[in-house]
Amino acid sequence: MIQRNEITSTISKALERSRVVALLGPRQCGKTTLARQFVPPDSINYFDLEDPAHLKQLEEPMTALKELSGLVVIDEIQRKPDLFPVLRVLSDRVPLPARFLILGSASPDLQKHSSESLAGRIETVQLTGFSLSEVGQENQVRHWLRGGFPLSYLAGADEDSRAWRKNFIQSFLERDIPQLGIAIPAPTLLRFWTMLAHYHGQIWNGAEIANAMGVSQPTVRRYLDLLESVFMVRQLLPWHANLKKRQIKSSKIYFRDTGLLHQLLGIGSEKELLSHPKLGFSWEGYAIEEVLKSAQPDEFFFWATHNGAELDLLMIKNGKRLGIECKRLDAPRMTSSMRIAMRDLELDSLQVLYPGDRRFSLGDGIEAVPLKSILLKAAK
Repeated sequence: MIQRNEITSTISKALERSRVVALLGPRQCGKTTLARQFVPPDSINYFDLEDPAHLKQLEEPMTALKELSGLVVIDEIQRKPDLFPVLRVLSDRVPLPARFLILGSASPDLQKHSSESLAGRIETVQLTGFSLSEVGQENQVRHWLRGGFPLSYLAGADEDSRAWRKNFIQSFLERDIPQLGIAIPAPTLLRFWTMLAHYHGQIWNGAEIANAMGVSQPTVRRYLDLLESVFMVRQLLPWHANLKKRQIKSSKIYFRDTGLLHQLLGIGSEKELLSHPKLGFSWEGYAIEEVLKSAQPDEFFFWATHNGAELDLLMIKNGKRLGIECKRLDAPRMTSSMRIAMRDLELDSLQVLYPGDRRFSLGDGIEAVPLKSILLKAAK
C-alpha cells in the first residue's frame, strides 16, 4: 500500500473550510481508495453511483441525504448531475449538519453543473496517479516507464502493466467517453490520441493533424480539448512577454501520464524506451508533470521565440519567476538559450532538471538539479 499522505492532508484541510469538496481526476487514479479513508464503503454516508442499489436510493435525493450528518461521500457524481441543486440546498443549512465529498471524472457537464449550482460553496482538488514523491526516488525509471496509474505502476511485470494500460485505453474510449455524453466513435478518437502521442512535447499543429485525419481544424481542436478535460493531456500555454522578439503563440502538448504515452507509442520496456526516438520528449513531459505536482505554482507557461530561444517551463509562485529546463543528459551545460531566458524573462532562478545524482552550478542563478531530488526550494 503506497501512502498518499500529502493529498490526504490536502483533502482534509479542504473539508475543514469548505461545505462541498470535489475530488476530480481520471478513472482508476485512486479517488475511491482515498475517499474510503474518510468514510468506509459500508457506511450509510457512502454512495457509489455505479452501484445500482445506491443509485436507486438517490432517486429521491433530498429524502436520502437530508437526515445524514458528518461527512457524506458521493462517488461517480457525473452519473447524476441533478444532484447538484440538491447539494446547494443541503450545503446552505445553518447550522450545517453534513459536509460533502464528491468524486468524479472531469467533463464539461460536470464542471458546468458544479460551477453554476455550487458557486462559492465548493472547493476542487485534482488528483492524478502516483507521483514520484509517493513511490520513492529509487523507483524513478519504473514510474517514468509505467506512469502513475496505481494498477499500472503496481503490476507484477512490465508485460502486466502494459496489458492493463491497453485495457484502460479501450475501456476509456468505449465506455467512459460515451458515459460523459460525448458522441465520438472510439476508433476515431483512438487514431487521434495515437497521432497526438507523436506530438508530445511539441508545438500544437492542428492543420497538420486535421489534414492527416481528413477532418477540419475545429474538429481536431474539439478532440484535443476533450482529452484535456478528462486529464489525459495538458496544453501548456505560451508566455507572452513584451519583448522585441517574435514569440511562439501556440500551445505545447504533453501527455499527463507517460505510461499511456508509452503505450500509444508501442514502448513496453525500459530497453525500448531508452532507444526510442521520443526518449527526450518523454523525459521532458515526465519531468514537467512531476515539477508541477511538487511545486504547485500559481501560474505556469512555456516560452519560445522564432529565433530559437526557449524555456521548457516558466513558473510564477509567490511573486517569483522560476525557470525550468529538462535535459536527459549525464551532465547538462550552460547554453545561450538559458542565458537569454534568464535575461529576457528576468528569472529569479533557472534549474536544469536531469536524471543524475549531483547538484551543481552552471552559472549565476542557473543550477543543474537531479529530478529525483524534487526540490524547488526557491519557490517556498
